[in-house]
This record gives sequence, C-alpha cells and structure tokens, in this order.
Amino acid sequence: MHDVIGNDHVEPADFRAAARTQISFYNVTTFVDQKVTYLQPMNNGFSATVENGTTYTARKVILASGLKDDLPNVPGLGDAFGKGIFWCPWCDGFEHRDQPIGVLGNLSDAYDSVKELHPTLNQDIRVYSNGTNNTFQLERITGKDKNWNAVFQAYNVTIIDKPIQNITRVQDGSVIQDQGSRAEFDKFQVYFTDGTFEERGAFITNYATSQASDLPSQLGVGFLGSKINTTAGGLRTTVKGVWGIGDANSDNSTNVPHAMSSGKTAAVYCHVELAAEELARISGNSAKRDLINDRLAHEHVEQQMGNEIEDIYNRLRRR
Repeated sequence: MHDVIGNDHVEPADFRAAARTQISFYNVTTFVDQKVTYLQPMNNGFSATVENGTTYTARKVILASGLKDDLPNVPGLGDAFGKGIFWCPWCDGFEHRDQPIGVLGNLSDAYDSVKELHPTLNQDIRVYSNGTNNTFQLERITGKDKNWNAVFQAYNVTIIDKPIQNITRVQDGSVIQDQGSRAEFDKFQVYFTDGTFEERGAFITNYATSQASDLPSQLGVGFLGSKINTTAGGLRTTVKGVWGIGDANSDNSTNVPHAMSSGKTAAVYCHVELAAEELARISGNSAKRDLINDRLAHEHVEQQMGNEIEDIYNRLRRR
C-alpha cells in the first residue's frame, strides 16, 4: 500500500484485517462474508439477498461497490496488473523510478502519463498503443496539445503502434528488489504479432473503467458517465436513502484515503438521517422537517465560523 499515512508498504490484506478487527470492537457491527446478488428498494427501506439465499433488510444503503479496469484482451496483462503493471504513477511509480517504462493505451491518453512520468520518475519511456493510432486519436491528442509531438521528441519518447501479442513477466519485483531504496525490479517482455519483442521494467496503463458491480443499476441510481452520481450533497445518490462512496462515485478520486474519507462522510450523513427519522417517530414531527432544521443548524455553525474568521482578519488588519 502507498498514500495511506502510517501504512506505507503495508500489505492490503493486512490493512483490511486490522480494520475489521478494530471495527469488530464496536458491537453494533456485523460482517457478512457473502456477495450481494440482489438489492432492491422496498417499503421504507431496502432488501439485500446474498449468494447463499439469505435476505437482509435495511433502512439505508451505502454503496462501496468499486470500479474495475477494462483491460484489453492481451495475454499476460491481467495476470500482472498491480505487479509491475499499474495505472497510477503516484501510487506505484516511485518503486520503478529510473527504469525503462512502457505506457499502454491509446495515444491521446498515453500523453497524459508521459507528462506525469517525465522527468521526475522515468526518462526512458516508450508508448505502446497496440495498433490504435488513427485519425481520431491524432485529432484528440492535438486537441490536448498541438505541440505534443515536440514534447515527445524533447522527452525522447518512442511510439510503437504494432499490435501486441502478449506481455510476459520474466522477473518478479516483489522478490528482486532493493529494500534500502525501496526499488522493485520487475522485468517484462512485450511480444508483437510480427514476432519481435522489447523489454521494459514496468508499465503504466491508460484504460477505461466501469462499475465493478451491477448493484447500483439494480437500485436505479443515476450516473455521471460511468460513475454513481453523488452530487446531491453528503455523497447521496439520486435514490433516497442510498449513498455512493469510494472510486465508484462521481468524486473522480481513486485512492484509499479518498475512499476512507468518503465512507466517513456518508456514514455521518446516514446516521443523521436515521436519528432524524427516529426523533420524528417519537415526537410525531416529520423527518423532513427535522432534516431541514438540522441543515439550518449546520448553516448557522458555518456562518458563525465565517464571522469569527472575518473578525480575526479585521483585527489583524488594524494592527
């Protein structure tokens, strides 16, 4: 793992296990290790059926169903994804710095990766566009930067558009590495349909993503592109009582700190709604009215904070 302060280089499985252990301390939680196959709204709530046939009911739903990378059908690519083949230079680039690197994807998308990699991480960069270069791609990359070709020349970037037959990982960077510098030395051979091949130390990918689960569609939530629409505030979806968190939502952020932060945000808003509904049940007031009052209270606090900051600024300005 990277980008999670205090947990750098921790194995994801160990991180998740520790999280489950700590969450289990609070006896209001229950873990059900079953895949949800069916999720539908029902009267004042939702029903979820898991793969063993058990059905659960809930008043609210928080979707943390994730995205998946839509990798092309290139033998070896999927097997090595996350093992020297990665998509985020900020998450995995440091371990493969100063190594010969390949950029996989359409030419116009690869351009963004080239700018992110050179010169801070890699200067030996080759783009493997896998036979996708066409008029549309050239127009698209020119629309991003009409001087893109000059940038590639200045960075000494080579474009290889030959169709890829397979990618073979011939050296495992989790075994061959330098603990002192935290460098990992993977090695790949990329074979082309013409019988030739080249070697690279790592790859950055540029491929589309899609929802990893059909549960959001089963609930009928709205989408922005391929992401769950959570622009309603508090990471709410377009379906009442449903939130979307992590990289599946329309925040357009795809890292673990964002996932944790969005989970916290949705949990707080969900709890406030549940509390308002419970209060309405006891008091006889409508939950909608209580939510409005809660929102007004939040706005009042924010206004007070703003006034205090303005007062401090005015006092400093008079000095």
